Amino acid sequence: MSKMFKALLSIVTALMLTVALAPTAFAENHEEEPQTIVDIAVGNDDFSILVAALQQAELVETLQGDGPFTVFAPTNDAFAALLEALDITAEELLAQPDLANVLLYHVVSGQVMAGDLEDGMEAETVNGETVTFDLSGDPMVNDSTIVQTDIEASNGVIHVIDAVLVPSNFTLQDVEMEEDAVPETGVESNVLLLAGLVVTAGAFIFVYTKKQTA
Repeated sequence: MSKMFKALLSIVTALMLTVALAPTAFAENHEEEPQTIVDIAVGNDDFSILVAALQQAELVETLQGDGPFTVFAPTNDAFAALLEALDITAEELLAQPDLANVLLYHVVSGQVMAGDLEDGMEAETVNGETVTFDLSGDPMVNDSTIVQTDIEASNGVIHVIDAVLVPSNFTLQDVEMEEDAVPETGVESNVLLLAGLVVTAGAFIFVYTKKQTA
């Protein structure tokens, strides 16, 4: 077996092991660190529009704070329904000057678990308006059904809802759109890691080949 072939085999083996072990190492690191509300949202593809909205409204740092906060988190389907009702695009929604006000209408100070809710109970949100809970059938907050409860974070709790909560003082405004108006969602990926490893391996092989032929 030639030295060149042995070197290539070693690189390929190391590359495969690194890619295979990277997700495990990534998961172990995240398990060791308590996840904030934002961390949990970022790790769930169904909250990608919510994450983009939080970034656009510059509320990520707020919801990474000590809290505790209770967040009623709309899914992507919930946002899609709102966009259809308002007849606007996701880009137009994220460009609304009042976006932060809408998002803060989904946040209550303190940690409110599902067991703490009562039928007819009202809670003041961080934007100053109140939401009302209806527990006579499926649990609801205003006109939105709570589809999943008590997702605990290091700085509060998340309840998943199927419709975006719209405060009474929200007014849809015409906005001028720019290209690249939508921010990245922040979802982490191993794609860049894989690409970097492939490039590194390729460069190593090229240098090794040049040395052998010199």
